[in-house]
Amino acid sequence: MTVARGAKHPQSCHERALGLLAVRARSRRELERRLLQAGFDATEVDDVLLRLERVGLIDDRAFAREVARHAFDVKRSGRRAVVSALAAKGVSPELIQDVIAESGEDDEERALELARARARRLRSMDPAKAFGRLVPLLIRRGYGSETARSAARRALELDGDDPSLASRSRGP
Repeated sequence: MTVARGAKHPQSCHERALGLLAVRARSRRELERRLLQAGFDATEVDDVLLRLERVGLIDDRAFAREVARHAFDVKRSGRRAVVSALAAKGVSPELIQDVIAESGEDDEERALELARARARRLRSMDPAKAFGRLVPLLIRRGYGSETARSAARRALELDGDDPSLASRSRGP
């Protein structure tokens, strides 16, 4: 199973996979992509990944849970951002939905926590301007536009009927 030590393959496929896993946990698909891009044979890559799964070094469910936990708890990301991050890392759509459902995370509450944390920095600013900065931040973090506007209003303690806020808060 060892690849001839040419210029393109200074390590075996197994050694390369272990090296990638030493840097950080990865999904099976992510490892597969990296190994194939490195020029290893698809059959050899499959064999190596199967062995790593058997010994527990590749576990897509545990990987997805950890990525979701970090995104929800540390980054305070919204559901859409977490789904997108997991998909980009090669996690299957079915597993993504399972992990999101298991998390039981509430987007509205998390958006409000993030909005309140950021609103403290914006207190000296005009409320409409602060609102105009806070809503796009929440949307970039993966919250829906209505959730973002609601969290920003509550965090800044603004009246929801203020017409100056409506024109500034139009998001995707």
